[in-house]
Amino acid sequence: MTLTTPAPAVDREARPDRRPWFMLAVLLLGQFMALLDVTVVNVAMTDIRTDLGASGAALQLVVSGYTVGYAMLLITGARLGELFGRRRLFVTGTIAFTVCSALCGLAPGEAVLIVARIAQGAGAALMMPQVISLIQARFTGAARAKALSAYTAVISVAFVAGQVLGGVLVGADLFGAGWRPIFLVNVPIGVVVAVFAVKLVPGGGAKTGRRLDLAGLAIAVPAVVLVVLPLVLGHETGRPAWTYASIAAGLLLAVLFVVVERRVRDPLVDLAVLKIRGVAPGLATLAAGVASYGGFLFCVSLHLQSGLGKTAMAAGLAMAPGGIVFGLCGFFWNRLPQRVHAWLTPCGYGGSAIAYALLAVGRDGGTLFFAALLLFGLSMGPAFGSLMVNALTHVPLERAADVSGLLTTTLQLGQVVGVATFGSVFLTLAATSSATALTTAMTCAAVLLLGGAGLALRR
Repeated sequence: MTLTTPAPAVDREARPDRRPWFMLAVLLLGQFMALLDVTVVNVAMTDIRTDLGASGAALQLVVSGYTVGYAMLLITGARLGELFGRRRLFVTGTIAFTVCSALCGLAPGEAVLIVARIAQGAGAALMMPQVISLIQARFTGAARAKALSAYTAVISVAFVAGQVLGGVLVGADLFGAGWRPIFLVNVPIGVVVAVFAVKLVPGGGAKTGRRLDLAGLAIAVPAVVLVVLPLVLGHETGRPAWTYASIAAGLLLAVLFVVVERRVRDPLVDLAVLKIRGVAPGLATLAAGVASYGGFLFCVSLHLQSGLGKTAMAAGLAMAPGGIVFGLCGFFWNRLPQRVHAWLTPCGYGGSAIAYALLAVGRDGGTLFFAALLLFGLSMGPAFGSLMVNALTHVPLERAADVSGLLTTTLQLGQVVGVATFGSVFLTLAATSSATALTTAMTCAAVLLLGGAGLALRR
């Protein structure tokens, strides 16, 4: 007869709780899926046009509709999670995103595809802010820094991965479905994320006794859409008068939003969080970095295809090593000595500015070009990762939703502004010379990053 005894209680208590890390893996998988769809559709435009007979304007809306839908709930997603429960909002957003992905993949015509893309973006807007809020709520100290590093690594890799995966799926023509698998692949992933989120993400989190700021919501949604819509459609439509009027109206509503938020009892976004140490300069520095990154991805990808004649998949694969290095450095930066952490963002921005300058010189796609892409990943990875941690270090838990809303807004609007601004410069000059267009766009992006490095020094 063999006797067994249970492990001492002290041993069980000493084991690290891995549940938060499993939860983080599920949250980041959902985030990766949502970010992937920002760029995955770009490589399928020709096939969608041929299959659905879509017009040029319709194709623009297929690409930009996701961003517009995301913008509609951009600021509000984090606060809704705080009011109604972060798990509930994350799961609801995941289900909405998954259903709309299926509708996109099965769309019989351009109208259904456009509407589904907008709704898909709205679903992503419910999901994404909950990730930062849950990291703030469930992790502390070194564990929070590690979780935020994983968060930034996923952001950096997902945008590049979208182009690669889109090219692979379209080229494979699975089951003769052409472009449709780029959306349908989200369905099984979304189901897995939703099921495990129900099991692993803590329930509750809803705050009682608080009200939804309907006045702020009514102003914020049209304000963001009025700014985003002309930015994403402006170049292709020739920037008619309505685009400038729309941006002006959006900015006026933004000013009105600030006035209203300062006067209501339960504001949609408590702007007082900007006074927390590190938040305001961190957001400004982040905006400069994200805008340059969005323009970099757009311009370099187009140059590789239109200027150097590469296929969409080849262009994505060419950028993949730099994206992977970005992700790895963005995750492991905190293993560097503590004394250098404060310098990672300004020095990383400076190194990335040099990388942009090298891209402007080595525009023929040779060794210098790819060395510049690797230098960018090596520089921006630690810069971005440390910036996210430093901006959130002093944020108390009760302010996590407000900062999360501002953070996701900065990330998304920064990218949109970067693509619109640098993309317009590139596309205007590319009609004459793609090489000249890349040189000009990357020089401007380098100047912006140097300005961001200066902001980082002022933290």
